[in-house]
Amino acid sequence: MTSTAVPAAASAGPAGTPPARPARARYPFTTFAVAFGLVGLAGVWTRATPALGLPRAVPQVFWAVAAIAWVWLLVAHAVRGARSEQQLISHLRHPVQGPIASLAPVVAMLLANDLSTWSPVAGRILFFLALATSAVFAAWILASWLEGRLGLDAVHGGYVLPTVAPGLIGADVAHSLGYAGLAWGLFAIGGFFSVVLTPIIVHRLGFHGPLPQALLPTTAILLAPPPVAGLAWFTLHGFAADPIGQGIAGVGVLVLLVQLMMVPRYVRVPFSLGFWSFTFPLAASVSLTEKWLQLLAPAGWRIGTAVLAVAFTGFIAVIAAFSLRPLVRRLRARRHNEPSSQKNLPSGIVTN
Repeated sequence: MTSTAVPAAASAGPAGTPPARPARARYPFTTFAVAFGLVGLAGVWTRATPALGLPRAVPQVFWAVAAIAWVWLLVAHAVRGARSEQQLISHLRHPVQGPIASLAPVVAMLLANDLSTWSPVAGRILFFLALATSAVFAAWILASWLEGRLGLDAVHGGYVLPTVAPGLIGADVAHSLGYAGLAWGLFAIGGFFSVVLTPIIVHRLGFHGPLPQALLPTTAILLAPPPVAGLAWFTLHGFAADPIGQGIAGVGVLVLLVQLMMVPRYVRVPFSLGFWSFTFPLAASVSLTEKWLQLLAPAGWRIGTAVLAVAFTGFIAVIAAFSLRPLVRRLRARRHNEPSSQKNLPSGIVTN
């Protein structure tokens, strides 16, 4: 998704003076999809590590990268927000950007789960802070939707994020931290809103015209609920091939096939940071597949696990490379515009 925030118009200055520079808009909340995809990658390697006999340090590298990205995004949003004339509340109320703000605390939940393996107290503190933030935000945004001012055309796949994501992901983490009752409550919340919101989103996508190209990648978010629910179910109910787990897996396979049929449409969309919307849903699908491979243990399942982990890592690397292209272009342009007399000087030396 690309940013939908519109910078404030430049104000006219006194006669004969150039207009004032327009106020900076806030960064779009869609940038948190980067951290969301990176924690998904860390989860893929966490689940692959026992099967492949890898040292614990391997997934921890990915968790560290995800944590750095999450902190960096929080700081960048805070700094940019302090310099922007756009109010945070209006940004949160934006029909496209608002729901995606929920990714910030959801990523924190997943980071808290890993942090708890190093420091249980710190992990629990981070989890409950993230859970409280998610709960308040979910209640607030649901109440704002119930005001009746939201048009159906504004709805996209990201509308499952404020409720379904913290519910199902929070259930998995809560149970891992030892809060079984809370986990079942969160699982019920995630399941309920998945059943309520998914038909609304499908109805909008099917009967109210195509999404704008920039929002088309959000359709991939609909892939996430079944595998995330499946992972949570294994954590809460036990690692066994029971009818509920099999049913969730069946729904996940169908949704994945739908997404595969949409690939020709996705490839026609110009690249933007919105392509990170593909990463976590696919990571959840890979993670659940790894769990089923471990459970069923078919011939060559360890090789299959390795192939899935490496392939998904390659996919993330491609998305990251395309995301960094604008930065590389700016650096090259800046280098090209430097005076020739300064290009050959040692780094850090600038002439007057």
